[in-house]
Amino acid sequence: MKLYTKQGDRGDTSVVGGKRNKGDARIEAFGSFEEVNALVGKARLIAVEEKSGSDLQKDLERIQHELFDCGSDTADIRPEAVNKVTASTVEWLEHRIDQYTEEAPALKKFILPGGTPLSAELHLARTVCRRAERELVRAGETEEVPAPVLIYMNRLSDYLFSAARIANSRAGKTDVEYERSAEVFTTEQERKNKK
Repeated sequence: MKLYTKQGDRGDTSVVGGKRNKGDARIEAFGSFEEVNALVGKARLIAVEEKSGSDLQKDLERIQHELFDCGSDTADIRPEAVNKVTASTVEWLEHRIDQYTEEAPALKKFILPGGTPLSAELHLARTVCRRAERELVRAGETEEVPAPVLIYMNRLSDYLFSAARIANSRAGKTDVEYERSAEVFTTEQERKNKK
């Protein structure tokens, strides 16, 4: 089997249920999912080198599979398409975010991306994830896009933020606060006390 098919030489690509121009908003979105996936893959390799914990390494591998699911769901334009990404996929991310938030030092202000190489790579993946989410929203302005994928991408950027903080914390690095940041991360009780 040849790797190249020449089917896309005129700027079109196949999706499940048809063809689309490679500049189509939906195609842009799942192209960005691939970018996030590559960055998460690199982060996973760095996680092994930095000995950041098998839990984080396993999370990142699972997320790589789920990003393929996001692309698959987004590439299926048939009305009867069944999504691979579901509410339970999102709930798992939320559970992991909550666990990492509990483990990490308290956070009051915005932080600068960086610290360890792993943390920096996770922050980079987070920014591309945000772009992918925006592209999916743009695609949704003209046609229906899979809602679970949109929710997943929103939650994934939060996960990548919390994972970046854990990478720093486990390596003994302190997150650098943005020096002109107001206190933006407050507990419910702190918000009530300010009123």
